[in-house]
Amino acid sequence: MTAKDTPSLSHIDATGRARMVDVSHKPDTAREAAAEGLIRMAPATLVLALTGAGRKGEVMAVAELAGVMGAKKTSDLIPLCHPLALSKVGVEVTEAVGIGLKVTAKVRTTGPTGVEMEALTAVSIACLTLYDMLKAADKTMTIEGICLVSKTGGASGDFQRPRSGQDQ
Repeated sequence: MTAKDTPSLSHIDATGRARMVDVSHKPDTAREAAAEGLIRMAPATLVLALTGAGRKGEVMAVAELAGVMGAKKTSDLIPLCHPLALSKVGVEVTEAVGIGLKVTAKVRTTGPTGVEMEALTAVSIACLTLYDMLKAADKTMTIEGICLVSKTGGASGDFQRPRSGQDQ
């Protein structure tokens, strides 16, 4: 790949310095993003999570709330993200049958920039919360597959991740 073929990075200026993108000239449009991730765990740990029988109680509900809170704090965690007025953040933790818990997040706003990072942050924080709350039962848990599933709105257009046969 030559320099001519390399896509430009919006957060890097002509001199190679990091910068926050100026979105002041962009119109407000409806934007939505969805992300997902997986936390794998031992079968006994999964039972604790699904039944709420662990010492920390309803871990899935707490993780969903933590994901919402994480989405709202994205600009505090990722240096060049714009603070956004989010219209909706939905986080859901469901069973990935026999292997762990799947976390999905959908985030919406109307504004000059997208919400992909907020959706990814929501999933990441929810997964980390699940790990924190279940680690006494299973320190071998792994967090994996955090990815953008889809996004709509904005100049770059819509995106839909192709599904593979391995997706849970």
